[in-house]
Amino acid sequence: MQRYRSTQSRKKSKMKSIQQIREELKRAPEADLPALCRIYREDPRKGVQGLVLQAEKRLEKLEEERARLEVMRKFEHEYEHLGYVCGIDEVGRGPFAGPVVAGAVILPKDCEILYLNDSKQLSEKKREELYEEIMEKAIAAEVGYASPARIDEINILQATYEAMREAVGKLLVTPQILLNDAVTIPGITLPQVPIIKGDAKSVSIAAASIVAKVTRDRLMKEYDKIMPQYGFASNKGYGSREHIEAIRKYGATPIHRKTFIHNVLEQKEAAGEP
Repeated sequence: MQRYRSTQSRKKSKMKSIQQIREELKRAPEADLPALCRIYREDPRKGVQGLVLQAEKRLEKLEEERARLEVMRKFEHEYEHLGYVCGIDEVGRGPFAGPVVAGAVILPKDCEILYLNDSKQLSEKKREELYEEIMEKAIAAEVGYASPARIDEINILQATYEAMREAVGKLLVTPQILLNDAVTIPGITLPQVPIIKGDAKSVSIAAASIVAKVTRDRLMKEYDKIMPQYGFASNKGYGSREHIEAIRKYGATPIHRKTFIHNVLEQKEAAGEP
């Protein structure tokens, strides 16, 4: 009977072209791949065997990714007995322009979002894809902002704390513990766990990092439409050479942090530039 099924499988696979099999394996859900690989492993065509090998490697990489994510759930598993675990992270502490943005994300227990990682390690396309998945799967996800004027008024560190408090305060679900990327936020009574390089060690912090990064990048692209001469869509407000040259040529805008660019403006004045 086994030999009969094997013969039937070979006949079935030979009825399909290699291109058809390629598309089938490419589009197949992960759960269907092992069975398809078993079927097409019986096909003697070298092209088909190459496709089977690719599919098997795809499965191996998925296993490796799940193992990586399980390591990143260490802190979530450690504190999940307390209730909702919230990851906190910020982006935009260093730029010359734009706000600092903080993200706060509560994920369901054992939530699987493949390729979740520190936002700085991901391409813009991957961040955008993960942002949508995070917002769809999260129990709660919010952002907080501190404007350039506020940063100038109270300094970047205090403004960052303020943005973090805002993000936590906007959550529709109250967390029982916060996992923070490296900092302890003053003015919050909830228990907090600061984790050095937490955006690479905790799925919750990584999710917060992505939500904050995508939110801020989208905002800077909108500013670019209003003030295209500064290149905000590409530099996101950071001090690139082109951005510095634009400040010297056109001056500061309302979204520039005066305390961050005073040296650039002083050099402009010293050079006698209008």
